[in-house]
Amino acid sequence: MTAAAPVARPAVIELRQYTLRPGRRDELIELFDRQFVETQEETGMTVLGQFRDLDDPDRFVWLRGFRDMEARRHALTAFYGGPVWAEHGPQANATMIDSDDVLLLTPLSAGSGFAVSPSERPPVGSGAPDRLVSVTVWSFPPGRHHGVALVRDGLLPVLRETGPAPLAALATEAAPNTFPRLPVRAGENVAVVVASYPDQDAARRHADAVRAHPTARDAILPGIQREQRAAPQTLRLAPTARSLLR
Repeated sequence: MTAAAPVARPAVIELRQYTLRPGRRDELIELFDRQFVETQEETGMTVLGQFRDLDDPDRFVWLRGFRDMEARRHALTAFYGGPVWAEHGPQANATMIDSDDVLLLTPLSAGSGFAVSPSERPPVGSGAPDRLVSVTVWSFPPGRHHGVALVRDGLLPVLRETGPAPLAALATEAAPNTFPRLPVRAGENVAVVVASYPDQDAARRHADAVRAHPTARDAILPGIQREQRAAPQTLRLAPTARSLLR
């Protein structure tokens, strides 16, 4: 019997959104998928997903995970102080205008984090999957917990009832940044839901079903709207060839 592939369940996740110089996204993706996947994972992190933003041709979005905040510090120190970044980092940085839009996250509840098998990652040269990954970010005032609780206890059950279960549901990791060389957004209080669909039509049908669900329509969604400090951000993402999330 073949042994099951090891599963990574990171407790700390970075959601990273990069604004790139016009026309250079494919250059960064080719470099990233070839040079920055296994070499980051060798330091103890998990490269979860790499994406083209379907609504912005100069936006690259990716997620990576860590066992905990101390493991994050060790892994980032090793990678960004190591030979691969020294050799290829300048080329990557040359494609970027801004790389500081970073949310530091943790699973919203027990069992709501990512579960991935890095050994099953497609090799270099594979074709990109025909999938849509949706990332929705709700932002609430600092110190206010009711909005996040509504997502956790109200919206997530409805999402699971009306369509495919989310890949993960996350919230702000409040611990101090253990690697200040790479900034993260401070003062955040967010809930994040990551979902996967065959296409945009499937995502739209799921969203319509949630809005039509009596409990969501009459209580959960109005409650979230009252609590949020800004309209939610929804990213429509196309996985790259080597993304684990798809």
